[in-house]
Amino acid sequence: MSLTTRGDRAFGGGARRRWQVPALLFALVWLSCTWFGSWAFNPNSATRLLAAAAIVETGDARIDDFADMTIDKAQFDGHFYMDKAPGMTLMALPWVALTNTVTGQTSADVPHRLFDPVAEDFLRLRMRVAVGFTSAILTALAAVALLQLGTGITGSRNAGLFGALGVAFGTTIWGWSTTYFGHAPTTALLAIALWAVWRGTSGGSPGRHALIAGLTLGWAVVIEHSAILTGAPVALWALWRIRGWEAGALWRTIGLALAGGIAASIPLLAYNLAVFGHPFQTGYSGVVGFEGMQQGLFGLTYPKLDVLWEILGGKRRGMVWVAPVLVLAPFGIWTLLRDPAKRDIGVMAAAGAGIAFLYHAAYVYWDGGNSTGPRHALPAVAYLAIGLAAFWAGASRSEKWLGGGFLAASAAINLSIAAAEVQAPHFYPAPLTQHILPKFLTGDIRTIPNEFWGWSPWAGLGLWLALAGLLAGLLARAWRRERQTLETA
Repeated sequence: MSLTTRGDRAFGGGARRRWQVPALLFALVWLSCTWFGSWAFNPNSATRLLAAAAIVETGDARIDDFADMTIDKAQFDGHFYMDKAPGMTLMALPWVALTNTVTGQTSADVPHRLFDPVAEDFLRLRMRVAVGFTSAILTALAAVALLQLGTGITGSRNAGLFGALGVAFGTTIWGWSTTYFGHAPTTALLAIALWAVWRGTSGGSPGRHALIAGLTLGWAVVIEHSAILTGAPVALWALWRIRGWEAGALWRTIGLALAGGIAASIPLLAYNLAVFGHPFQTGYSGVVGFEGMQQGLFGLTYPKLDVLWEILGGKRRGMVWVAPVLVLAPFGIWTLLRDPAKRDIGVMAAAGAGIAFLYHAAYVYWDGGNSTGPRHALPAVAYLAIGLAAFWAGASRSEKWLGGGFLAASAAINLSIAAAEVQAPHFYPAPLTQHILPKFLTGDIRTIPNEFWGWSPWAGLGLWLALAGLLAGLLARAWRRERQTLETA
């Protein structure tokens, strides 16, 4: 009897118990992403929120009044604009508007100066609200999607949980979900799309899941245009999975996926048309102060081997230093490649991770400025999560102890990153040991209680530990009950 059939029989109409584990996992991840914060004046985050404030308050995307508050900007016809893809700004609009309404404050009430403490408070509050209702939600949904995906691929619920926890707490998606960059939401959307493709081609509702896959892949491109490349393996995998379907079902599924992608792209085209006068012109074409963006396609040329090494194993930006649990993923992917029934999944996971790293190695500004880990390669972890689940499913007892140790170490590292600084200054040769860990160990961290309630940083961290520990305990109890129910089904 399959895992799905057993689960359906065990739970029957008990939908509440069936969703206890996913709901608690969602809550734990969401809390952890919203609890910690980052520097509000980081140019990459600030330009998105300043553009949102301009649109909400004036109906115009020009950030002329804020031009001195960020170096990340584009210039057209003498006016300044955000130089990013508009997805994050568009998602922030209702939350910036709501925050303005509740506080009775707009950007006109604060100085438009970089480093001004009043302006920083203004940005910080809007960033934290926007993160809570956008990035954190998407990352939490991705964790649930990876739980289901890993379970379905391996047939092991424990393997699915290992993959989900490995990504949510063992990689820098945690830290990047605390700030208003596009990397974490794009990665989360790719993970959700992976789940939708697997579910829709494995006995789920093909039409509904095709629509979800199209929407998530499309919106990922609206957030980060590079998702055209990093999300391509998901789309190609979907086509491979449905290649033998009856013609009517095949074209209906493709049509719904395309409809989802087109629907997601409409806000992008509308924004470009309204702001730049052409639906296919982007802010990247007018970037100010970064001449490297004129190389190749907006700074994208060809992968360099030395850069590839730096983003994989280098102490300054290497993924292995900030997410050591990911070294286990290739072993899991290898087991999938060796299994004829799952080889397509292994090929897709390897290709997806490889494309993300190669894309990063081809970018002229590969070091990412102020960054912890290779932020442009973050979408790779959505694919590597599959490898983590497969590793656990095939691991011996000793290998599971090893995997648990890697996960615990990775979670400790990423707690430090999320709490202290995901945007480590660019000049540190080894930012984890030279900057992040010293900041964390001395209590130089950002939490909701110490930034907004006047608590000490350690008290803020302690409250998170208490709340997260409670949720983790409830999750463990729900997990045991679920397993007991399945074993008696």
